[in-house]
Amino acid sequence: MASQPSFLYAAVPLLLLLLSPPTQSTPPPALTLTMVNNCPFTVYPAIQPSAGFPILEKGGFPLTTLTHRSFPAPAQHWAGRIWARTHCTHSGNTFHCATGDCGGRLECDGLGGATPATLVQLTLHHGGDLSSYGVSLVDGFNVPLTVTPHEGRGHCPVVGCKADLLQSCPDKLKVRSHGGGLVVGCRSGCEAFGTDELCCRNHYNSPATCRASSFSEFFKHACPATFTYAHDTPSLMHDCSSPRELKVIFCH
Repeated sequence: MASQPSFLYAAVPLLLLLLSPPTQSTPPPALTLTMVNNCPFTVYPAIQPSAGFPILEKGGFPLTTLTHRSFPAPAQHWAGRIWARTHCTHSGNTFHCATGDCGGRLECDGLGGATPATLVQLTLHHGGDLSSYGVSLVDGFNVPLTVTPHEGRGHCPVVGCKADLLQSCPDKLKVRSHGGGLVVGCRSGCEAFGTDELCCRNHYNSPATCRASSFSEFFKHACPATFTYAHDTPSLMHDCSSPRELKVIFCH
């Protein structure tokens, strides 16, 4: 009988543990996407999901100078791209942007944009909650921009193109406003000339045959951390673990 109390005392902590409410696991931190406009003019950010993913923020919105807009990223895997539409006019039912236009809509609703445009490429919540991001000039350039991750782990650099390439753009690649004066964009060699070699099509559609050109090298020299042709190095996409925010800054 002398041994019974010790058994009961030993069982009390176990009984309390069984009666305690279960400890809830902490969910992964939410990811916020933020668009910041440092340009001296209004831009119209556009967001296009890859096939099968939801449209965010109706696909586009206005962002006046020196303002920002934040919104939650999907909690699950998502992929897509972001760009700025510039020099937009809105008259009655007519909406049009000189660069990045998405079919004359304020809210792009999943539509792609007209080139040239500086593109942000995103793949969120994949492979152990990694978020991958990169900046592409494959489709040309219209505004400087950067992507800045916050509170992530691993390799999470600020990437993008801070140079304003509109004035240094080769004459053959310049896109001018409707009146023919203001340079509003800088086309890729593919868009300007349309050859299979510059567009990495047909015989040239492989890493072995798709090569940098003098036109892509113009972009690469100014902004080395960007994609500048179709089969540029994949390491220009950066994998950041569990960032709390990805901030896209236009005219950074």
